[in-house]
Amino acid sequence: MTAPPSAAPAPPVAPLRTFRLTVVPTPQPPLCEEPPTPLVRHGMAPPRPRYRPGPRPREAHRRAPDFGPTWSARGDLPDPALTGRRLLTLALEGLAGLRPLSQVQRLTAPNLYAALTARRRPAWCAGGTAPVLLGPVHVCEPVDGVAEISAVARRSGRAHAVAARLEGIDGRWRCTALQIG
Repeated sequence: MTAPPSAAPAPPVAPLRTFRLTVVPTPQPPLCEEPPTPLVRHGMAPPRPRYRPGPRPREAHRRAPDFGPTWSARGDLPDPALTGRRLLTLALEGLAGLRPLSQVQRLTAPNLYAALTARRRPAWCAGGTAPVLLGPVHVCEPVDGVAEISAVARRSGRAHAVAARLEGIDGRWRCTALQIG
């Protein structure tokens, strides 16, 4: 029997290529039994890498948007009595000339600090180096993040009523109003 004339012979098949794989072991950390490198053995530290991952702190803050001062809730702020006592003592001693008034700048709003430095010293501040004695500080918190403090200050035998309003801004108390009577 012969093959039908319509069936064409199959084309020749090319031989398959064979590949050879070589397994290369991956580098592993040294075992604990191996002796340390000469740098560590002699007390010298290995060189520090030049690249440290992550953003640089200054660049990250330089590019961050500034939305201005933000109000802080009462839970994010320290005790207003301690801050108020420190503020009143610094302000009264600064006005009396017993310490630089610039020490109160961090605790006050910019407009209040400008008013304190531009103002003439009150009459009760004139003369003497008698210390300013501050009585107990009373705190009232009318709104969340706001504290009003009052105290009685004594100097050279005279008593003066002192009141201040503290507002929580950027996680700390800042004095926005100060009244000395």
